[in-house]
Amino acid sequence: MENKENCCQVKEKKTAGFLSGLLSGLLPHSFCIAFIILTAIGATALTGLLKSVLLVPFFFQILIGLSLFLASVSALVYLWKNSLLSFTGIKKKWRYLLVLYGMTVGMNLLMFAVVLPRMANIGPIGQPKILSERNTTSIVLVVEIPCPGHAQLIIDELKKSPGVNNVVFKSPNFFEVNFDPQKFSLSGLLSLEIFKTFKVTINPQIDIKGSGNVGDFNQCQVEGLGE
Repeated sequence: MENKENCCQVKEKKTAGFLSGLLSGLLPHSFCIAFIILTAIGATALTGLLKSVLLVPFFFQILIGLSLFLASVSALVYLWKNSLLSFTGIKKKWRYLLVLYGMTVGMNLLMFAVVLPRMANIGPIGQPKILSERNTTSIVLVVEIPCPGHAQLIIDELKKSPGVNNVVFKSPNFFEVNFDPQKFSLSGLLSLEIFKTFKVTINPQIDIKGSGNVGDFNQCQVEGLGE
């Protein structure tokens, strides 16, 4: 009977470490996820509030640090409750700590490398995607965003620029902008308020789809736009 109870206790503690690590790992990306979801459902008022939060300098780095801090607090509380707040206790409960920190780091990597890049190109629900026309062309912007979760923020701002038909994000920080050359202004695009926070450069030689140059847009055309 005691063995069964001990077995259940071990499973419960591992589950506790898993859940604590899961929550700690999701925390840094919570605002980005909320912004993407609210954008998809068209909640413009709430996205406006989240936008101001996402624009705070070093906000993402602060949340990453907070994520590890909360995981450490959870570990300390767990060891203290079990009267194991010592190096001996750490050695004894290394499995719990491994699950806790492993889940925290693993969730951050999963969100950064897989989930957020896939969510970035989700547009508003019910809004048809705009297909590129024959008389349009494209350039690739390289924007210094802290994580793929900020991609939707950049996409929303780019689409407000006159002449822009569509924007596609490719991890880690490439944005293919499809536009009508007759209506498009490069100077207007680069002067967007968002680029005062996130530095942007133009690289027309990058093909984010992996098939050569993007369109027929060469460096001379880039320099000539908006003049």
